[in-house]
Amino acid sequence: MKPFLSVIVPAYNESTNIQHGALSKVADYLEQQSYAYEVIVVDDGSDDNTAILAEEFAASHRGFRVLRNPHRGKAFTVATGMQQAEGDIVLFTDMDQATPIDESAKLLPYFAQGYHIVIGSRGTVRRNAPIWRRIMSGSQVLLRNLILGFRDITDTQCGFKAFKHEVVAPILNSLSVYSQRDVRSVQGASVSAGFDVEMLFVAHRLGFHVKEVPVQWDYRFSRRVNLLRDSMRGIRELVSIRMADARGAYSIRKNI
Repeated sequence: MKPFLSVIVPAYNESTNIQHGALSKVADYLEQQSYAYEVIVVDDGSDDNTAILAEEFAASHRGFRVLRNPHRGKAFTVATGMQQAEGDIVLFTDMDQATPIDESAKLLPYFAQGYHIVIGSRGTVRRNAPIWRRIMSGSQVLLRNLILGFRDITDTQCGFKAFKHEVVAPILNSLSVYSQRDVRSVQGASVSAGFDVEMLFVAHRLGFHVKEVPVQWDYRFSRRVNLLRDSMRGIRELVSIRMADARGAYSIRKNI
């Protein structure tokens, strides 16, 4: 049966979260739903036993499958899953379930209202987040607005986004900074914050309608986030998106 919902879960060295039941939470929720689903765990070349644990889980749970990627960062990992998804709606979510999978119930109804993309928003109150993380997030919003004039979406970085299947390919094929035609190996963790921004920027240029919906989110400590490194990278990527736009990289509109 063709799935209604495809859930993409990127994974890089996530053995601890899997052992603590992250995938079980996803399975338990989806098994209670009336619609058909699939869950695609995409391993980003982990150097622990993430892929093995995910494959063992998938072998005993209906609708789960695992893809193994070389280590190229979260953006390439998420894009791989989105390209392989077969569902009418394609949702990506973090393995740590900082936003629980049951929050998807808040997003799905908006597709019937004509939206092409529905994204979770953590709002201004981010539970348990340390002050440095709040400052970092606030700075990203300010710089994003200044550089891209991107004021209609308040939270581009929440890792809980859903797309109608038919808009996935046009968006991914129109990326410039994170073009799937120009992939490179990376060292260590790579959160690829600019990927979310560029996808939404492209979606706007292509004429797709985006809805932002408040969702529950709890801070999860991660060594993948580095204040200085990720802030500087974020600025560079915002500038790169602006320069690509100035070159006309996102000028073709495709309405679905």
